[in-house]
Amino acid sequence: MTTRTAPPFRADHVGSLLRPAPLKEARAKYARGAIASAQLKDIEDREIEKVVRKQEEIGLRLATDGEFRRSWWHFDFFRGLDGVTPYTTDHGIQFHGVQTKAQGIKITGKIGFSGHPMLEHFKFLKNRARVTPKMTIPAPSTFHFRQGRAAVSKDVYPTLDPFFDDLAAAYRAAIRAFYDAGCRYLQLDDTAWAMVCDANERAQSKGRGDDPNTLPKRYAALTNAALEQKPADMTITMHSCRGNFRSTFIASGGYEFVAEQLLGDTAFDGYFLEYDSERAGGFEPLRFFPKGNKRLVLGLVTSKSGALENKDAIKRRIDEATKYVALDQLCLSPQCGFASTEEGNVLAEAEQWAKLRMIVEIADDVWGR
Repeated sequence: MTTRTAPPFRADHVGSLLRPAPLKEARAKYARGAIASAQLKDIEDREIEKVVRKQEEIGLRLATDGEFRRSWWHFDFFRGLDGVTPYTTDHGIQFHGVQTKAQGIKITGKIGFSGHPMLEHFKFLKNRARVTPKMTIPAPSTFHFRQGRAAVSKDVYPTLDPFFDDLAAAYRAAIRAFYDAGCRYLQLDDTAWAMVCDANERAQSKGRGDDPNTLPKRYAALTNAALEQKPADMTITMHSCRGNFRSTFIASGGYEFVAEQLLGDTAFDGYFLEYDSERAGGFEPLRFFPKGNKRLVLGLVTSKSGALENKDAIKRRIDEATKYVALDQLCLSPQCGFASTEEGNVLAEAEQWAKLRMIVEIADDVWGR
């Protein structure tokens, strides 16, 4: 078994990391006007440099900026697109027992990509990392699912086909812009594919004016349209999530409802799939994963608690997955990020790093250095 020198790596991670105390303090000061944006940026720069070094020290072959400049894993990117209007909602997104901040977006104009602050965020990361710099942005399907038809202006988009066409074009432009900035490893984070596997989420989708039974096919077409001009030397992966806020979740259900179209009909180079709990179902849907050069990253280590998994148990799960996917096509990661929003999950930084270090050690044992 050979090690991997190209992404996704045998030991990988989803992207977001717990915000360190100096960063949390600086963001709180900035929010109340106690420091200027330049001072906040200086602190962000310093903390990102530290977290990049830490990822390198524990043996990872990639590094992200931990999403340290973001409040949300998705809204920060969406707000930088043309045609998007942020607004204060009546209530936050409901997770099991907790709600997020009451923020949302509406589509009030033609969707487009005319540049974005995150391009500079990536350049900073690239200039600091000695390993492969990895950028994460939300997937185009996520732009639609939770907002649905109700959030898209009917004056601008009387029907949804032009909306999806413009959205795909915006992502083609974004992918090109990140490539031109030097990005060769881009991850599209997604909640739509996994959440549509949950019967309750499908019912809510209907309430927003959509037909959830048609969404997998539509999202596959949207994904492929977004990726159709992807440069050959750029790796683009997708991370599938059922919700991640303060160690809670939204959806449950295995991948069977979407597996054939997600794994067989989308042009991603790799897939990060959650498999840390019974909510994710079994490995049977992986029978649709194609043989060849694509990689499947098993999210067998939870980011929702600090308890360290048993290494042998994780290795047994990897072995179980090989019933459907060849070992050489598999990799290992946490099931999600450690801080999809700036609040972060309920575990300590030391526990976060212990999990990532363990993933590196397991990957070395299973696949070799």
